[in-house]
Amino acid sequence: MTASRDVAATIDETLAEPAHQPYSHLAVLLAEFTTLGRGDPLRRVRREELITGYLPVAHHIARRYGGRNEPTDDLEQAASIGLLNALERFDPGRGVDFLGYAVPTITGEVRRHFRDTTWSMRVPRRLKDLQGPIREAVASLSSTLRRAPRPSELAAWLDVPAEHVVEAINASHAYTAGSLDALAGPTDVALGDVLGRMDAEMTAIEDRESIRHALNQLPDRERAIVVLRFFDDLTQTEISAEVGVSQIHVSRLLGRSLATLRMYLDADR
Repeated sequence: MTASRDVAATIDETLAEPAHQPYSHLAVLLAEFTTLGRGDPLRRVRREELITGYLPVAHHIARRYGGRNEPTDDLEQAASIGLLNALERFDPGRGVDFLGYAVPTITGEVRRHFRDTTWSMRVPRRLKDLQGPIREAVASLSSTLRRAPRPSELAAWLDVPAEHVVEAINASHAYTAGSLDALAGPTDVALGDVLGRMDAEMTAIEDRESIRHALNQLPDRERAIVVLRFFDDLTQTEISAEVGVSQIHVSRLLGRSLATLRMYLDADR
């Protein structure tokens, strides 16, 4: 209901705003546009004229969503896309006035922009779609209850499972990421300076375990040659004397062993 009222209010404000030119003169162009085939060159000309004529409507809707830390240019671009979609999909045969069709279409495109592009983290769509209804429910219930509503009360109001409401509330914290340059509490130290960092040894541990597993797949002599070459840093000549085979054979065994190790390591990834 609230969304419908918002759209209706937007239509009224759009038509009443003195800064906007009247749109009645576009009716003839719009009627002609809807009769032109998609391959008709004149259709593109009329579309450009209609977009220019109705563009104040799109900008007006974009401004209604300002003040949410989103660049005005981005909002106006999303609204303009909505206007273009409305022109392409409008069917006068349905008996609906163009603005009555265009305003919800443009509004939906702006809302889709917020839903799909402004979150700092990837959040499931079902949780994004709950943000608006939860805000409206909080406003209504807070006025009635004279306190902040509980998740269970919000769930009952919205007729959704309580766990979905809890998930959506938690997900709302992912909308905007905090800056690492922000001060950490009442200090002059940046948050990024007090956070822990990735321990490079963690990756090394995983690599060592993968190599250990792969080495165990080799025959004893080949494993010994690899260890002597890459862990004890012996030359092939020194390995030849240690193992009791020719240097050429050591080279062949090393090549075969490395190919086998590569195969096992790739399989573990």
